[in-house]
Amino acid sequence: MHFMTQSFQNVSGTRLKGILHSLSSNRFVGVFSGTVVTAIIQSSSATTVMVVGFVNAGLMALPQAISIILGAHIGTTITAQIIAFKVQNFALP
Repeated sequence: MHFMTQSFQNVSGTRLKGILHSLSSNRFVGVFSGTVVTAIIQSSSATTVMVVGFVNAGLMALPQAISIILGAHIGTTITAQIIAFKVQNFALP
């Protein structure tokens, strides 16, 4: 784990850190980013694992990670609700 963290820090540089900071600078932006990422990759667990890796590598702070993880769980809930509402009845019109 230590070797992976060191490698991740060396490869990412400051550019990835800046991108992650801009996507999670505000709590609401962080929640929205987590929701969008989860909607794209369809897995809140994968989003959470990535965010924990970023925190472990020192690319994100814990408060930033919490907002993204909350957004990931909201994204999973929204996806489940879309399936539960049976949107196929409204898809054609």
